[in-house]
Amino acid sequence: MKSEKPRSQPTAGNPEMLLQQLARNPDKLFGTTFRQQCGALCFRYKEGGSEIEVLVITSRESRRWIIPKGWPMKGKKPYEAAAIEAWEEAGVRGKVKKKSVGSYTYLKELDDGNVAPCIVEMFQIEVTEISTDFKERGQRVFDWVSPSEAAGRVREIELKSLLVNFNPNASKARG
Repeated sequence: MKSEKPRSQPTAGNPEMLLQQLARNPDKLFGTTFRQQCGALCFRYKEGGSEIEVLVITSRESRRWIIPKGWPMKGKKPYEAAAIEAWEEAGVRGKVKKKSVGSYTYLKELDDGNVAPCIVEMFQIEVTEISTDFKERGQRVFDWVSPSEAAGRVREIELKSLLVNFNPNASKARG
């Protein structure tokens, strides 16, 4: 008699299981509204030039490459919340643009195992300060890479596009 393998729970690190869960329960994706999040597209200029590097970090659970992001914060504007997330998750601060540079969607696995579709509004931050002492220190890995390298590391298609096409000077007049 064959013993049945225990069913694995869907996780952000196991997209196949996540898709199977959604296929069984399409209302989890289509029956709810998108939840809003604020993200930080953090960059810095490479020494002596106009070339930029973009900050990517790992998520705490699945360790996949992402950008700093989080839920809106009461009493804070979205760009302020994005800046706080960048500080808490990666220890970076800098000049934040008030206007969004774009958005992307993804599926967030919640603590209760449910899945919520999210739209992340992205705000540009030119990093001027990097600290080794911040809230989530030791919980994530971070790296400074070219925009195309960053796009190659993240999973979300719309975020890949934002990263590849990112031009910090294009939004100077909008900020």
